[in-house]
Amino acid sequence: MFMRSFALLLAFLAPTPAAYADIHEVKMLNRGADGAMVYEPDHLHIAPGDTVRFVPSHSSHNAASVPALLPAGAKPFKSKISQPFEQIFSVPGLYGIQCIPHLGMGMVMLIQVGDAGAKQPQLSDDLPTRAKARFVAQLKKLEADR
Repeated sequence: MFMRSFALLLAFLAPTPAAYADIHEVKMLNRGADGAMVYEPDHLHIAPGDTVRFVPSHSSHNAASVPALLPAGAKPFKSKISQPFEQIFSVPGLYGIQCIPHLGMGMVMLIQVGDAGAKQPQLSDDLPTRAKARFVAQLKKLEADR
């Protein structure tokens, strides 16, 4: 009996790291507070190991990593169109997220994982003007949130 009670006590005192991970929800919208074709929120600061759940509140959206805005060691990802999607962010750094069908309309967001500062990234010349402008605005918001 003592060994069983001791094992139960250990189970409660030593939770796994996943037990501390948060889930953050991001809506993919045709129209939001900041205009047309947006993610809400458009930026997040999360801890390593946290999950982001992308919810298509309207059809024809997805969430995909931006290759030029992916931390070293992080794997690229791409969700299916119009489908909910969850991504665990384990590698610290700054992630750029895009809706592939609406990138030209500026449907992007930033996710800062961990405490490393959100440095001004080198934005690719092949990014549409509207996407670049939104990334710059989101970087300012991340810095202001500190």
